[in-house]
Amino acid sequence: MQIVVDLTRCQGYAQCVFHAPEVFELHGEEGLLYATAVPDDQVERVREAVAACPVQAILLGREVSGGAR
Repeated sequence: MQIVVDLTRCQGYAQCVFHAPEVFELHGEEGLLYATAVPDDQVERVREAVAACPVQAILLGREVSGGAR
C-alpha cells in the first residue's frame, strides 16, 4: 500500500505520528517525514492516521495511483 502526504496542506498537528509512529515522524516542529510504502503490519494504524488527520492531507492506496491534486 502506498501513501502520499500533501505537505502544502499539512499543518503539523502530528495526529498521524501519534497513530502510526513507525510510518510518520515529525522532524523539528513542522517537518513531516514518512514512508511512502506502508508495511503490511502498519496498514490499520495508517488508516487510523488518515482518518485522524484534521486537514485530510494523507492519501492512501488507490487514491494515490489515481493522482493526487
